[in-house]
Amino acid sequence: MTRIIAGRAGSLALDVPDAGTRPTSDRVRESLFGALESADAVRGAAVLDLYAGSGALGLEAASRGAASIDLVEKAPRAATVAQRNAARVAKAVGADVVIRVHRSAADAYLRTASGSFDLVFLDPPYDVGETELAATLALVAPLVAAGGDVVIERASRSPEPALPDGLVASRSKRYGDTTLWWATTA
Repeated sequence: MTRIIAGRAGSLALDVPDAGTRPTSDRVRESLFGALESADAVRGAAVLDLYAGSGALGLEAASRGAASIDLVEKAPRAATVAQRNAARVAKAVGADVVIRVHRSAADAYLRTASGSFDLVFLDPPYDVGETELAATLALVAPLVAAGGDVVIERASRSPEPALPDGLVASRSKRYGDTTLWWATTA
């Protein structure tokens, strides 16, 4: 079962799409958000969750005090599930958090996005190639606020993601067959 781990919507169960997604495990999310909160990177943040699936990463940020969340998911069934989960979390956290779900491919959304984001999650399907991921990161980089963070979730067997100008690798952490790669603005 996937759930919100902590914050105002803590322990709220989340639906997951029947197929085609790979929700980030509770263990990985708990570690990730512990690190983000210790760096004061969540409270008041504008968050972008690309390849959102159920929306678990972005909605965890909403529960922990982010100001706005944009969930981007192109698969129709997954986007419907993310919308349902977003409505549940919005009810639990109150009207002071803005949560939007965009049914769109990540790159299409990024080409038209405006504003900047303090925290960006990319959890693409493991079969997304390195060249495609690098192109997406090139579209993300200009949208990351100064001092912002980008967290990329990949299979541990994947190479370190190629970062575009404007982003620098800051750390990585392996959790079994999942690795989180962190980058910050240059």
